[in-house]
Amino acid sequence: MDLLKTFALFVVTAVAEIAGCYLPWLWLKQGGSVWLLLPGAASLALFAWLLSLHPTAAGRVYAAYGGVYIGVAIVWLMVVDKVKPTMTDWVGVALCLAGMAVIMLGPRAAA
Repeated sequence: MDLLKTFALFVVTAVAEIAGCYLPWLWLKQGGSVWLLLPGAASLALFAWLLSLHPTAAGRVYAAYGGVYIGVAIVWLMVVDKVKPTMTDWVGVALCLAGMAVIMLGPRAAA
């Protein structure tokens, strides 16, 4: 799978996971409607399905996905929660993405 497509799939997967957790949070902590649980559950099911689309070992996919998830979570903080990320937030994202790149682009032993 092309690197750009893989990264885009990670971003979409992260949005699905964050939305799937955010909607129940709105119901529990912000007094939102119980109906928020339905799209939340659908979003989490979408998240699980999206993770299954990657053609490599699940453990490696989860590890690399974690780096992208952290970046998307900080963007969510800024866009949805309206909280301005700090410089250390962005440095942390850069470190996580660098770690993701090491995992995804590192040499592999022949199977």
